[in-house]
Amino acid sequence: MKTKLTELTDKELQLLMKQGNESAFNVLFSRYWTRVFNYAYKIFKETEVCEDIVQEVFISLWNNADKTTILNIEAYLLKAVKYRIANHIRSIKFEQEQLDIIENVGAFIPSVEDIEYKELQANIMDKVKTLPPKCREVFILSRFENFSNPEIAEKMNISEHTVEKHITYALRILRNSFGSWHFTIIVMHLFI
Repeated sequence: MKTKLTELTDKELQLLMKQGNESAFNVLFSRYWTRVFNYAYKIFKETEVCEDIVQEVFISLWNNADKTTILNIEAYLLKAVKYRIANHIRSIKFEQEQLDIIENVGAFIPSVEDIEYKELQANIMDKVKTLPPKCREVFILSRFENFSNPEIAEKMNISEHTVEKHITYALRILRNSFGSWHFTIIVMHLFI
């Protein structure tokens, strides 16, 4: 019995893509486009720019399919979008203060072994754990699991307005806890 492409795993589809199977690519595109676009839009709120960046990432995925092996396609796509948006942000003309922040943030994107990064991450998580339960759940879904506001509202059976209120409250708590410079770094960590 012939298996439908939509029933295949990402790894199976990737193997077919390596062989030049455009239909396998189309399945992956359909499977992840919305999620990747929502992630991009959460970082950079311009629809056209996000659509272009997501399109570029998928084109790159197709063009390099025969040269690369990707262990987790979804994570790869999200990371690729994050870096393309970061590059796009760097290419926009900013005032010197904004350029300095962006340059310094680049220096703070640490390796997994970086102790300071682990400490910052632990401090963020400690503060997030002190949030009220619903607010904490909304914030984690939004900032750490990359759910969109409509997805969170549906998942938790609350309104999008309530989701936004929880996120705003959580960000205010973090800003008050870490100060403005550290908060800028935290925001860049959570969005890029």
